[in-house]
Amino acid sequence: MQDKVYSVRFRVQIAGMEDDGMARAAVFAGLVFDENDRAVDVTHVGPDAYYVVDDDGFKRHIASEDVDRQVLMTLQESVLANREAVVAGMLDYLGKEDLFTKAAVESSLGQMGEQMERLLDVGLPEEARQWLGLMGIRVVIDVHGDVVDFEMPGAIDEEGD
Repeated sequence: MQDKVYSVRFRVQIAGMEDDGMARAAVFAGLVFDENDRAVDVTHVGPDAYYVVDDDGFKRHIASEDVDRQVLMTLQESVLANREAVVAGMLDYLGKEDLFTKAAVESSLGQMGEQMERLLDVGLPEEARQWLGLMGIRVVIDVHGDVVDFEMPGAIDEEGD
C-alpha cells in the first residue's frame, strides 16, 4: 500500500513580506515537530521544500514557506518589541558603542523583512539549525501547517509568566 500524498498551499502576505513564490529551503528543518511530538520530515517537490506531517499514515505536504513565515514573523515581532535591548545587546556583543555602529545595527533591524525573504530562499546553514536546537528552539505545527506552539527559551511570554 502506497502512502497518500496531500499538498497544502496557502497564500501568505505579512508585514512587507510578500509571497512571490515557494521557498527553496526549509529554514527550520529539524526544529519542526507535529502535535504528537514527532519530528517532521522535509522533502522537495521540484525545487520547493515541504514539511511532511504524518496524519495517521496520510503524508501531508505543507509548503515550508508557510510555516517558516509564521515563525519568522514571531521572531521579528519579538525583536522589534525589544528593539532597544536588542541594539544594546548587539553593541555589547560587538564591543563597540559608537554612533556609527549603533546606526548600522538599527538599520539592519529595519531591513529584517528583506533579510527574511532571502532566508526563505537559501535557508539556514546546518550548524545554525543545530545551534538553535541546542538553545531549545522548537516549532510545533498541526496537520494544516499552523504553528500551534513556538518554544523559544529565554523569551519573555506576553503574560509575564
